[in-house]
Amino acid sequence: MQKTRQKIIEYLREHETATVDELSEALDNLTAVTVRHHLDILRSDGMIATPEVQHRNTPGRPKYVYRLTKKAESLFPRNFGTLSAKMIEQLKSTFDEAQINVFFNGVADRMAEQVELPASDEPFERRLDRIVEHLTAHGYEARWEKTRKGYVLHTANCPYAGVVDSHAELCRLDERYITRLLGTTPQRVSHIQEDAEACSYLIHDPRVS
Repeated sequence: MQKTRQKIIEYLREHETATVDELSEALDNLTAVTVRHHLDILRSDGMIATPEVQHRNTPGRPKYVYRLTKKAESLFPRNFGTLSAKMIEQLKSTFDEAQINVFFNGVADRMAEQVELPASDEPFERRLDRIVEHLTAHGYEARWEKTRKGYVLHTANCPYAGVVDSHAELCRLDERYITRLLGTTPQRVSHIQEDAEACSYLIHDPRVS
């Protein structure tokens, strides 16, 4: 990444928010025009959120506050993968298979509870839209399409990458998670672990016999 934009991201990560003037000062008095140019590029790349108006106590033009998006946070190293793998290893060394299945089913159920239950008259395609929004916000690259056989939900960018290779329980968790979100049991028709581009699920509208 270009050096100035990298510094902007690092500054926002440390301070959470900043105005153009604050960034200009932090970047050795880089001109405001140049700072805005870099911010616009970062916004187009999905790294910077839409700026928020900072209300002033004195007359003058409003200032805008910038902050990072979740996508930008992914640029910084984390140890979640190692932690998750070790936690699963400890679970498997402590409990039997049936207990582990109960545990992961409970986790999937709790994850699915974050999505509001549909109204009785909600169109199924609207529910798919809401599920895609939810999954995308939680690290998947999700989309759906309508085919002759029914609806197909595609979930790429596996959030368990690096851990799932050694722990297939996470695939089963994902299937239950998707099932709970949909309110019906889909048929998985492709699998990232089998070199597909996405884990894809064939779904029939549960209200149609």
